[in-house]
Amino acid sequence: MLAELTKWLVDTILGLGYPGIFLLMAVESSFIPFPSEVVLIPAGYLAAKGEMNGGIVLLMAVLGSLLGALVNYYLALRLGRPLLVKFGRYVFISEETLEKLDRFFESHGPISTFTGRLIPGIRQLISVPAGLSRMDMGHFLTYTALGAGIWSLVLILLGYFIGENEALIREYLHQITLGVVVLVVVLIAAYVYRHRKKDG
Repeated sequence: MLAELTKWLVDTILGLGYPGIFLLMAVESSFIPFPSEVVLIPAGYLAAKGEMNGGIVLLMAVLGSLLGALVNYYLALRLGRPLLVKFGRYVFISEETLEKLDRFFESHGPISTFTGRLIPGIRQLISVPAGLSRMDMGHFLTYTALGAGIWSLVLILLGYFIGENEALIREYLHQITLGVVVLVVVLIAAYVYRHRKKDG
């Protein structure tokens, strides 16, 4: 079953080409749950076979991720914030809470966006508080692209070097995910320590 699904995905992505990767990654990065590994690992395998260019795959993945993140950002900004300002008190979110969110993302938006893009289950959602807080667009795009680029590169390389070995892919993907989470924790701890030292 899994082998058939993988083959279908490889054939579909190859058929759609680079625009297909762009669109699928835009979907993955928006509010629609769709795992990026089912797109980029097969694409990495196709790059290893010489049927796709790994650099272009990475570029399409990052651009698609940016588009999906912008969808979430603007939905939160244009729809979510006015609704929370008007009705937030009914769900215990006051204007004061939104102001605190604004101040937090003004100071810590880059590190939050970057690390959030690396964590499964959070990478799609981190754009929402960024939009609610009206995070600087330049910072938002830069750190979204950086986080999305690193994660996409990891998946592409996984497909490139391991190919169709599903057991190894599952094992390495699990280990890589744990490693990335640990890295994120270390980065956040270092960031907090640095700021406390600066404030102290």
